[in-house]
Amino acid sequence: MQSFILATGNPGKLEEMQTYFTGLDLELLLKPPELEIEETGETFVDNACLKASEVAKATGEWAIADDSGLAIDALGGAPGIYSARYGNSDRDRIERVLRELDGSPNRRAKFVCAIALASPSGEIVITTEGICPGEIIQAPRGTGGFGYDPIFYLPQHQLTFAELTPEMKHQVSHRGEAFKLFLPKFRALFFNQ
Repeated sequence: MQSFILATGNPGKLEEMQTYFTGLDLELLLKPPELEIEETGETFVDNACLKASEVAKATGEWAIADDSGLAIDALGGAPGIYSARYGNSDRDRIERVLRELDGSPNRRAKFVCAIALASPSGEIVITTEGICPGEIIQAPRGTGGFGYDPIFYLPQHQLTFAELTPEMKHQVSHRGEAFKLFLPKFRALFFNQ
């Protein structure tokens, strides 16, 4: 069984990511807790590559990283790569976005997810990016998910991300879209599929 280091210290993210690899003979492991990677890239792809490469070099193992966030048209693409640092908690971040959008008729937004795979030497061998378009609603709805999910609305489903079932979110999310592009390349590289 092949092992891959997931460039995160978050067990919840590891559990979510593992579902995308169902049916493949591999094991995902969390990065060592003492290994902190500063996200200095200018794009989601830059940050995913940076995290994958640094974790791979530090551990001598294959590493997978993702970087994702929310980009809002009326805010010039903010919070963007700073999505996780846009406040001290999910609630703070949501309140800040709603405050900054107050009165704006343009509510268009998108979730973006970039995924990168690095060889043990740190060389990036796969990158993909998935986008899920939607809009920001006036007030949070739903109890599922995390982060900005309660205010990110999918008009075609008439639901927020926080109202989707995990299976449905898996199918339509930015991470799901990025994995649809990533997995065929990954399977070809490691499983001759």
